[in-house]
Amino acid sequence: MTIAIDKRPQGCAATILAMVASDGTAAAPHARALALPSATLRDIADAVHALCVIHGSFPGIVDHAFSGSTDPFARDWLEQAANAVSTERALLVRLTAAVGPLPSTPGQAASQAAILGQRNALELLSRSDRAGCATGTAIAFVLDWVAVRGVLDSCARRMALPTGEPFMAAAHQAMALLKAIEASASVERAMAFGAQQMLAQHRGLWQLLESRAAARQAM
Repeated sequence: MTIAIDKRPQGCAATILAMVASDGTAAAPHARALALPSATLRDIADAVHALCVIHGSFPGIVDHAFSGSTDPFARDWLEQAANAVSTERALLVRLTAAVGPLPSTPGQAASQAAILGQRNALELLSRSDRAGCATGTAIAFVLDWVAVRGVLDSCARRMALPTGEPFMAAAHQAMALLKAIEASASVERAMAFGAQQMLAQHRGLWQLLESRAAARQAM
C-alpha cells in the first residue's frame, strides 16, 4: 500500500516522503510477499511476533516523541498520532495471540538479539533531545505503518479476524504536518536523520525476516 501525495512537497517534506517510498516497508520485497495470499502462515507469524516485540509495548515511538516534545505545533499532532497508534498496538497484540507460537527457525537467539537491538535503537531515536529528531522519527514511523498495516491486514484475513480501524487518516495527518512545518535548517536535518534511521531499522527487520524465512525453507 502506498500513500498518495496531493501536491508536490518541498524541502524536508520531500526528503522524508521520498525516503519512505524508496527505503520503507512498501519497498521491502518480503513485506510485499507477506501481504499476498500465497504467503505461508509461519512466515506471517514470524513477522507478527517480531513486530510485536518492537512495537507492541507502551510507550512506543510516538509516545516517547510526544512526551519529549516542546513544540506546541508538533505536540498536537503527536497526541493525535499516539491515540491512533495505541489502537494499532492493540491490533498487533491480538494478531500475535491468534497466529500461535513463534515458528522454529535456525539462529533464533541471534535473531532475537537483533530484533531487541532494533527496538532499543528506535527508542533512542524517539527519545532524542536533538530538536526535530524524535518528531521526524515519529512522522516516518506513522507514514511507514501504512505499508506495515498491509501485512497485518493480510494476517487478520487469514485468521478470520477483523482488520481493525483504517489507519490512512493518521498518515494523511502526518503528511499535512510535514508539509506545514517551518523549521530551521538544523531542525530539518535532524528530522530527516530521525526518519532515515527509523526506516533503516524497519528495512533491517524485513531483511532479517526474509533471511529467517529462507532458513526455515532449507530445514
